[in-house]
Amino acid sequence: MTKNPKLSIVFLNYNRLAETRRTVAHLRDILANRKDTQVLAVNNGSDDGTRAYLRTQAHWLTLVDMDQNMGIAGLNEGFKQAGGEYILVLDDDSHPRDNATLDRIIACLDTRPQVGIVACCIESDSGQPARTWHLPEKDMPGPSMAFVGCGFAIRRDLFERVGWYPERFFLYQNEMEVAIRVMQQGCQIRYEPDCRVVHRESRVGRTNWRRVYFPTRNTIWIIRRYFPFPDATYLIVSRLCMGLVRAIQSGEFRWYHKAVRDAFKEPIEPEVLPQLLRGQLDVFWKQNSLWHQFLDLHF
Repeated sequence: MTKNPKLSIVFLNYNRLAETRRTVAHLRDILANRKDTQVLAVNNGSDDGTRAYLRTQAHWLTLVDMDQNMGIAGLNEGFKQAGGEYILVLDDDSHPRDNATLDRIIACLDTRPQVGIVACCIESDSGQPARTWHLPEKDMPGPSMAFVGCGFAIRRDLFERVGWYPERFFLYQNEMEVAIRVMQQGCQIRYEPDCRVVHRESRVGRTNWRRVYFPTRNTIWIIRRYFPFPDATYLIVSRLCMGLVRAIQSGEFRWYHKAVRDAFKEPIEPEVLPQLLRGQLDVFWKQNSLWHQFLDLHF
């Protein structure tokens, strides 16, 4: 295990043993000759043999073993134990493309003190970039509104300062909450397309009810906290409509109803963002605007 690491790699594992094995194999190969990087594997209460397998790897990685599935709170336990100046966050089905990616992440954060987060290019096994609204459309280095949770790096002290991941989110939109809090700190998110992370996109565990419940509830929480009236009203109505469409498509009406109830039951202390910061969230606005989604579908 690496002493005094520059970079800590933290990845979350939950009942996807085959993917965990692949990620561990990739990391072991990439890090074979590195002395500046440590690995922390968080087991989120898996019961499919993942815990036992990760214990066999304890000679070179640190196992953070949770008794139950804590969602993103499990990752927070890994972040707290990370000893590196920077943290690279992965999923159990993602891995850095190569050593050059790790070198570039470190170089970016070493030489750009204003940058708080490096948003990596997320790509398939074959090298095809994944298109997601969280990242810029053009594969050019520069500012990014957000990042993708299966492949980004952040300054550890900054992550701690903003409170790590919001544990009550459990899943989905936690990246957006962190992105906003990083902006509030006056730090930049920088997209570096040469920092490449492969996301194998395993479908195991990606249940429909989760895709209805958590995005609906958590997005409304974000809107309630950071946007003023009447913008918030419009975005919430839009989000409710989009969640309903997803519930109809998947037949998960019960979870949609629960999401709506929980979205408004939760006490939220408003922290309305100044106009300048809200302007940086233009892509988030369009993603959650019924009118913009309609335009994208029809034009």
